Amino acid sequence: MSLLSLSRVSFAWDGPLLLDEIALEIDRGERIGLLGRNGTGKSTLLSILAGELDPDDGDIVRGNGLSVARLVQEVPQGEHRCVADVIADGLADDEAAPADEDQWQRERTVETVMTRMKLEGDGLFAELSSGMKRRVLLAQALVGEPDILLLDEPTNHLDIDSITWLEGFLKSYAGTLIVVTHDRVFLQEVATRIVEIDRGRLFDWTCDYQTFLQRRQAALDAEEKQNAAFDRKLAEEEVWIRQGIKARRTRNEGRVRALKKMREERRQRRRQIGNVKMEVDEGERSGQLVLDAQHVTFAYDADPVVKDLSTLITRGDRIGIIGRNGAGKTTLLKLLLGDLQPDSGTIRHGTNLQIAYFDQLRERIDEDKTVAENVGEGQEQLVINGKQRHIYGYLQDFLFTPERARRPARYLSGGERNRLMLAKLFKRPSNMIVLDEPTNDLDTETLELLEELVADYRGTLLIVSHDRAFLNNVVTATLVFEGQGQIKEYAGGYDDYVLQSQATRPQSSTENRPAKKQKPNKSGADGPQKLSYKERRELDELPEQLHELEQQIADLQAAMADPAFFKQSGEEIARATAQLKELEEQLSESYRRWEELEVRA
Repeated sequence: MSLLSLSRVSFAWDGPLLLDEIALEIDRGERIGLLGRNGTGKSTLLSILAGELDPDDGDIVRGNGLSVARLVQEVPQGEHRCVADVIADGLADDEAAPADEDQWQRERTVETVMTRMKLEGDGLFAELSSGMKRRVLLAQALVGEPDILLLDEPTNHLDIDSITWLEGFLKSYAGTLIVVTHDRVFLQEVATRIVEIDRGRLFDWTCDYQTFLQRRQAALDAEEKQNAAFDRKLAEEEVWIRQGIKARRTRNEGRVRALKKMREERRQRRRQIGNVKMEVDEGERSGQLVLDAQHVTFAYDADPVVKDLSTLITRGDRIGIIGRNGAGKTTLLKLLLGDLQPDSGTIRHGTNLQIAYFDQLRERIDEDKTVAENVGEGQEQLVINGKQRHIYGYLQDFLFTPERARRPARYLSGGERNRLMLAKLFKRPSNMIVLDEPTNDLDTETLELLEELVADYRGTLLIVSHDRAFLNNVVTATLVFEGQGQIKEYAGGYDDYVLQSQATRPQSSTENRPAKKQKPNKSGADGPQKLSYKERRELDELPEQLHELEQQIADLQAAMADPAFFKQSGEEIARATAQLKELEEQLSESYRRWEELEVRA
């Protein structure tokens, strides 16, 4: 017999049914991934399963003595008790046991769970990192040994180390697990059965995540073909009825009734939720050099955050930043962007940078203003890539209906807040995008579209993320915090970093650089040749030469962008064009020479 059974369950808040006569059987020991677009009812279904919410209609059958625990998305604020007391909240009081015995049993149970999850009971909950707080809340859910454990976005705001620990823990968990998550790698590792909510219906795929993706695509293709065939048949019947055939004749009454039924069926059809249509307003090209950091060090009090970091970022680079929560990833971004000054070392920016910054903490959302006011900033007409767009039309591309766009931002869900920030970000011209945890709360479809967008972006990207699939699909190099302020650079995405960091042979700083920056050392019988005195002077002078060349190119491009430029004679225009080409070739050759000398330095 199943632990929990739903039959013909329906529920709606206001509007179309979120759950439309769904059925679900949950057996002991299953690990179920619950999927669906933002707003389709995943959290609502978890609330119904937990007994926190009653359905509008349908039957729910629970096994005798069934216990269900739930880990919610939100981490409670202002919780100043010790860890052991927070965990103990997950235990029910045993009214039949004497008070002393009950207290002893509770303490023993809490201690067992803390040992299992490597937690210190005396520490204050409020002082823990986000990852450790989530671990304490998981212990609180597990301490009562529930038959079914419900997890709502358990990886949100966790660093990669915490996510991999949670994966391992849940894979060895003996109870029944139902998890809502947007983390595709986590889902593939943990779930053995996929259940999807789509347009009010529940689809049970009974397979792992990768197999689900293939089967769902095939099902969607089949549904599209079926709808197209239905629509063609309906159109044919509409033509027949308009041709003036008298519907009152007995031989036609059945056909008329069938047409009315088809019309009603077409009207009741629930279409798929639309996809976000993201478009970046790409500004003018930046200079070849975007950012040059040399021996940068920064500390808060005596704690080093960044120690002796040197890195070169050029136009078109896609850099991922990886590290534990609290390691200093956001601080590093602020240093690189010039919002903070290093304690020592230098950071030089290239020319003509237009930076768009996605803020992890959503500090740039005005809670009292509507979505349209936050994005439009007093304007009803926006210009995106030279095309004029009305604010409501632009917001519909990010799945905000006009009604939703007129609501204050304080009422938005986590996913809607992310879409609002992306709408604000992409409306501005940019040639460098900085994304600080952009994937939290986004559904998988929107996440994949964001990946496609940044993959096609011709500017430079800096991305802080704990989403391993996102990093693998987007970045070309990673900066990794490795403790005590040490930051190392690796070629490729997250999986590439793992392979390189696990290599047994020692790696030099040159080997840790992205492949595009590596140059073979010139070597003879006695090993690599050192720089001569003349070459050393050349290397020292090259950064200033590069800066001058980029400035000359920027000035010439600005002059050629002026409409008055083309009122000159053809000879003058040709001379300026040739000069620009020559300067760009000099710049390219100077960068090649700089990289060649740097490798040997």
